Amino acid sequence: MSTPRTAPLRRIAHLDMDAFYASVELLRYPQLKGLPVVIGGGRRAQDEDLKAAQGERPLHKIPVADFPRLQDYSGRGVITTATYAARQFGVGSAMGLMKAAKLCPQAILLPVDFAAYRHYSRTFKDIILDIAPLMEDRGIDEVYIDFTEVPGGQREGGRVLARLIQKAIFDATGLTCSVGVAPNKLLAKMASEFNKPNGIAIVAEDDLAGKIWPLACRKINGIGPKADEKLQQLGIKTIGDLAQKEQGWLMHHFGQKTGAWMFEAARGIDTRPVVLASEPVSISRETTFERDLHAVRDKAELGTIFTRLCDQVAQDLAHKGYVGKTIGIKLRYDNFKSVTRDLTLPDYVCDAAAIRHHAGLCLKRVPLQQRLRLLGVRVGSLLSLTEYQTGLRNAAPNAPLQTLMNLDL
Repeated sequence: MSTPRTAPLRRIAHLDMDAFYASVELLRYPQLKGLPVVIGGGRRAQDEDLKAAQGERPLHKIPVADFPRLQDYSGRGVITTATYAARQFGVGSAMGLMKAAKLCPQAILLPVDFAAYRHYSRTFKDIILDIAPLMEDRGIDEVYIDFTEVPGGQREGGRVLARLIQKAIFDATGLTCSVGVAPNKLLAKMASEFNKPNGIAIVAEDDLAGKIWPLACRKINGIGPKADEKLQQLGIKTIGDLAQKEQGWLMHHFGQKTGAWMFEAARGIDTRPVVLASEPVSISRETTFERDLHAVRDKAELGTIFTRLCDQVAQDLAHKGYVGKTIGIKLRYDNFKSVTRDLTLPDYVCDAAAIRHHAGLCLKRVPLQQRLRLLGVRVGSLLSLTEYQTGLRNAAPNAPLQTLMNLDL
């Protein structure tokens, strides 16, 4: 009589690329390795002048002294990311560049290059899928991977497979990543932060008290600043403190849903599956202006930016293969208050002209007396282009597809 096969332990990995945008820039400019470098803001005249002055000289030969410095920046841009050398000065993502200049004036400032980041993002994810096909895409620089049934996924708690993926990504791209492996997504994400950069951390089923409970509550993905402040006021500073509280007590202080979730999260309980494919809810683009703009006095500049955002959203729709029927806009005034407006169309669109027209109608429904610091355009109620085309074919099988769609694809 054969012995029943024991189900393998669940092994979920969270892989996070190390300072991704900055690391991609260091591939282009290896002479900046080890230096404080900040990535943020749009491309400026100084950036174009830097490249133009090099002539035939390759980018990796540009002298470090020639790069723009953060201390010379003026404007309203924010940091997208920074190298680890810059982070030691307290500089971090989402911080205003002007504020960062006071903390680390000597940092080198480079513009954001999303085309390059998307290229490397697709590259490292394709490498992972070749090795471990059960992957959940969580953004441009992070993924979850189900190691459970993958060869090597159980060896040393998942360390062997994590090391293989790290090496494959580095050999192909020159980029490093950090990997956390645990029984679930909640613990894996926390573990991926333990040994950054280029580290691997394993959390086993019996590691909760030793590795997780001593951590601050903010280390739980989902506990933000407000919830943490309230926890601190209630005398709860660590995840271990949180785990000592009864579920009813947490539900009383944080509501039924959040309280029940906190009770389980503190005990390392998370049954969420690795989601292999997810449909986007909407596609949007927004920009924060270098200076506050007025709807009347800066009408031409605002119009140019508005049209560019609509063009970019249309390009994103085409690239990802979607059409949408809800068009919306987002404004943030100089007092930091935000407003949104949207409208739902009778049919789907994806071309820039249609998006621009209907987003313009939304814009007419908001007060424009105050100066503006941010403008955004969004297309929602998405449907894949394939499904849309199939529906059109079924509705009128003998009509030319382009005539049916009436879309500029």
